[in-house]
Amino acid sequence: MQNVVLIVHLLLALVLIGVVLMQRSEGGGLGIGGGDGNPSAGRPPLTAMAKLTWALAIAFIATSLTLTVIAAQQSATTSVLDRLGTPTAPSAPAVPTLPLGDDGLLPPPAADDTLAPPPID
Repeated sequence: MQNVVLIVHLLLALVLIGVVLMQRSEGGGLGIGGGDGNPSAGRPPLTAMAKLTWALAIAFIATSLTLTVIAAQQSATTSVLDRLGTPTAPSAPAVPTLPLGDDGLLPPPAADDTLAPPPID
């Protein structure tokens, strides 16, 4: 079902791009400029291309919402990692603890410890 809706969605996108590119430019982007200079003139009646554009846009939005609902229903039960079959990472890495002496300080280094820092005077 999802593949059918996805194919319809992609075809709608391509047709919508073609229809928008075939429309005649009315000058001025976002309604700026163009026209006959009469600000009280209403919008011209919709042409067949404009009606087709609206219909395709509504169908495109409907397929977008349908794909979103389908994806949400499929992902409600499992995560992406579960579907891949990879193990999940541990929640928190283990932090090693250092042995403390009776006074709460680290014990002094052993006499044969060559990696111990030199004593501070």
